[in-house]
Amino acid sequence: MHQDLPPPPIIELIKVSKFYPPDVEALSDISFTVAKGEMLYLTGISGAGKTTLIQLISRMEKESKGVLDVAGFDLGKLNHRSIHLLRRKIGVAYQDFKLLPNRNVADNIAISMEVVHQKKSNIAERVRTLLEQLNLSKKYATLAGELSRGEQQRVAIARAVAHHPEILLADEPTGNLDAENTARVMSLFYQLNRQGCTLLIATHDKSLYRVGNRRIMELRGGRLLSAGPPLTTSNTAAPVVETLT
Repeated sequence: MHQDLPPPPIIELIKVSKFYPPDVEALSDISFTVAKGEMLYLTGISGAGKTTLIQLISRMEKESKGVLDVAGFDLGKLNHRSIHLLRRKIGVAYQDFKLLPNRNVADNIAISMEVVHQKKSNIAERVRTLLEQLNLSKKYATLAGELSRGEQQRVAIARAVAHHPEILLADEPTGNLDAENTARVMSLFYQLNRQGCTLLIATHDKSLYRVGNRRIMELRGGRLLSAGPPLTTSNTAAPVVETLT
């Protein structure tokens, strides 16, 4: 009998830990696999290690020990001259936004496309489409530093997805948003996932993952408490949450 197999992994961690001096263990022996094209949620209270994990996967930080493979790159062996090749495949929506305050909204979003040398006409069209999707069309020429926090968050999300990344890492992407704009962001995320993007969404907002068929992983005190296997086409009917023993 034919049995559906999971897609190949695009993110794989094997016993990954992260230490900060003098003796802070931010993450301890984290192991999990994310299938290509999967969309899953990373949960846990503030300080659980969600942001640190996203920083490791995006190579903003380097693991202290363990094996971390992302989009075909062994991050433990990735030198500084090659990091840009990894970043072309990843979009990151940072919790602290990291926008350029003295550049306007359109310029901030365009940056991620300019660095991969997309055509100006394609950049302009993509920027306008994303601004419309995220209810920001009227902010096109507004300086990022003059936006509200909710507006800045949506601009940061638009910048992260503008270059059509293979992987999107979103750190508390709806933390400053009302219900209407949260729905807009999640609609964009589901659209990206249908187009083949792999999404890892770090959040403590249970309303984002309470319904649906997405896998959920929980961090607590730097340790992975729960996870499920990567989803296949045969087990997408309900949320997958499996407690590890």
